[in-house]
Amino acid sequence: MNPLMSPGVLLKVIKCYLFDVDRIWRYSKEKIERYRDKAFLRILKRAMAVPMYQEKYKNVDLKQIKGLKDIEKLPVVTKDDFREAYPDKLLPEGARREDYRVMSTSGSTGKPVSIFVEPVFMYYTLLYFTRALKEYGLSWRKSKIALIVDISPGSGEDLFFNRDAVPSVRRVFSLDNIRVYHVGDDPKKIIEDLNKFRPEMIGGYPDILKILAILKEKGMGENVNPKYIASSGAILDEYTRKYMEEIFNARVFETYGATECTPMAIECKKGNMHLQSDIVHMEFWNGKGEHASPGELAEIIITSLVPGGTPVIRYDGVSDLLVLSDKECDCGMHSPVIDRIEGRKVDSIVLPDGTFIPPLAITGIPYQVLQECNSKIIEQFQIVQEDYDRIDVLVVLRYDNEKEKEKVFSRLKEEFSKNLKGASVNIKEVKEIKMNRREGLATPPPVVISKVKKD
Repeated sequence: MNPLMSPGVLLKVIKCYLFDVDRIWRYSKEKIERYRDKAFLRILKRAMAVPMYQEKYKNVDLKQIKGLKDIEKLPVVTKDDFREAYPDKLLPEGARREDYRVMSTSGSTGKPVSIFVEPVFMYYTLLYFTRALKEYGLSWRKSKIALIVDISPGSGEDLFFNRDAVPSVRRVFSLDNIRVYHVGDDPKKIIEDLNKFRPEMIGGYPDILKILAILKEKGMGENVNPKYIASSGAILDEYTRKYMEEIFNARVFETYGATECTPMAIECKKGNMHLQSDIVHMEFWNGKGEHASPGELAEIIITSLVPGGTPVIRYDGVSDLLVLSDKECDCGMHSPVIDRIEGRKVDSIVLPDGTFIPPLAITGIPYQVLQECNSKIIEQFQIVQEDYDRIDVLVVLRYDNEKEKEKVFSRLKEEFSKNLKGASVNIKEVKEIKMNRREGLATPPPVVISKVKKD
């Protein structure tokens, strides 16, 4: 029997679908906190059967861990911990390896991480992602949805969409209303197929979504008119958000997650990013060994509260920079609000004096300048830090207008120089911004590339 269709798994999935998906709206904040403590203690108990955690916690008195308030008594788990423990020390003692699947991160920092997941975990992950659909009045059964994801062999998305979870669901439901594309596919072929499919929502990395918007502006995809664009997997700068909203005439919203953890945050209809606190516990640290305050740039440590595979407890391998908010939102989600996701630490600009500039702090400059100059001359841009004191801003122009170009370029240089003090900023016109190529696959280019070392 397919383990994803076993009665035990199906019962858990049905329970999650009927009761757990709505929990973030249905439970009060107090009830969610009680649930979180119970979920954490279940995960911790599971971890104590895993050799890696047995070694990590050998000097910890676990009787003192009564709930999430005590979680900082546990040591932090790193990417190297997972890498060194894989495969033999990441499964519970006595577990059969054939009952698990291997799920790997994208390896964007050069060293992928692999963990084990049980079949039920894949269903949980997909179901919790449907919260974003629910928030915007969409249905995973009826709405026409297009997803552009990384389905490279071994990736989490490959496991979900190609090999296990979704193919198993298709045995029960047709899912003809959902189409999945690989982020490395030819964008022109994607938009040609989307033109026939006519999706109500398109979800994917912001870089490929922006390329599709560029193609639509150039006359392709006449029938590609989604109501919603869901961006995930990379920073969504203000320029890209506004550009896609204008070209597609659609509402753009964000979701935030990681391979090692289920969906961690969802943007509500009121524009606030809500931490999905019932399925992830997130710690915010300011880099000085102190808890970050609302409004302060923070590194995060995550703990997954979703069962099913290798426990992820106090993991610092999601190297994103976030800013917590103390804002209250009345949208109905009973969870904390994230002010903004600044981007990956590895993509941050490091100035000559050692100051870190997170990606989102500068990626909004082109949009700001274009608004000020009443211009639409920029089609695409990329910020490349070649050295600590040298930064190139590559710009692809939409049309030729020397006077307008000169004005926009001058203001770009002023604004970038003001924000990147101590570095020489060069605005360079290029014909194209090249796609990323890794293992023979072409993927959309990142908005920010920093080539310098970071402590």
